[in-house]
Amino acid sequence: MEFGVYHEFPSLDGHPDAVAFDEAFAMVDAAEAWGLDAMWLAELHFDPARSVLSAPLCVASAIAARTRNIKIGIAVQVLPLGNPLRIAEEAATVDQISRGRLIFGVGRSGVARTYEAYNVPYAESRDRFNETLDIIQKAWANPVVSYDGRFHSFQNVTVTPRPFQPLGPPIRIAATSADTYPGIGRQGKPIFMGVKFEDARALIPAIESYRKAWRDAGHPGNGHVTMRAPGYVAATAAAARAESEASLIHYYRAQAALVFDSLGRAGVDGGDKRAKSAEKLNTITYDEALQGSVLIGTPDHVATQLKALQADLGLDGIMLETNCGGLIPHAQEKEALRLLCQEVMPRFR
Repeated sequence: MEFGVYHEFPSLDGHPDAVAFDEAFAMVDAAEAWGLDAMWLAELHFDPARSVLSAPLCVASAIAARTRNIKIGIAVQVLPLGNPLRIAEEAATVDQISRGRLIFGVGRSGVARTYEAYNVPYAESRDRFNETLDIIQKAWANPVVSYDGRFHSFQNVTVTPRPFQPLGPPIRIAATSADTYPGIGRQGKPIFMGVKFEDARALIPAIESYRKAWRDAGHPGNGHVTMRAPGYVAATAAAARAESEASLIHYYRAQAALVFDSLGRAGVDGGDKRAKSAEKLNTITYDEALQGSVLIGTPDHVATQLKALQADLGLDGIMLETNCGGLIPHAQEKEALRLLCQEVMPRFR
């Protein structure tokens, strides 16, 4: 199983942004030293109380220059917000600097206010995503590319530099609703699926539809599924709770506020389902969260829970949000990472 940590480069209340970057890069250095498979970077905009990570490919380039082994993942590049040729160039640059360690995760994001700030209609997000991804793949695969689409048109363009990896960095796509799983399977692309408090086993039918579509399309193997979930490892269950509870609950309340805000903006669909999810996020307790697939506890507990999920879902990778909410002090977050790398990961090797 591939082990990764999802990092938001959280903002630190009362501290300069430079401190947030220093502490986040210290986590990257520790992950490299302790043998973590992948560090995954968010893309978050205009939220100074949450994160300084608005330019993940820029940060990925810095990580590539200071490491030699760890994979560098984007989780996710919000494709509808950018120019596809520019994104293709920047990702290829990171792929070159890292010598092929970039994993290019892509998605649409559900934060509608970011789209408004960029003057991109959220109602166009799906079509823009599909067109942008199509252009990026063509630009990486072909020495010269032309395109005539709904949003982008150009003739005889050569993206430079060429990616280090043949055909470009591997692409993983965020699956956000059941109907998206088979479409990604038909494309032969690995998927991310995310849980906040839910039992991930509820997604088994969607995963099965993804794998069936993968096989039916003639792709080799059985697909690739990575689960992103809140997680935290400490020496005792009591310490895990004491160190993570406030941050986890803060994350849930902040996520609820984001969803409610988005539902009040133009072009956002799925209202009833998303509203119910936001209502749950606004009231859920720590103990209720642990009834789902939140992976918080001792190394033994986290490993046992993860092995069960791997068996039930056929997981190929895990992406833990080890500072979910961004309020866990740096020293404690670093110790949680050490325990993950040294006491949980070896049980899956």
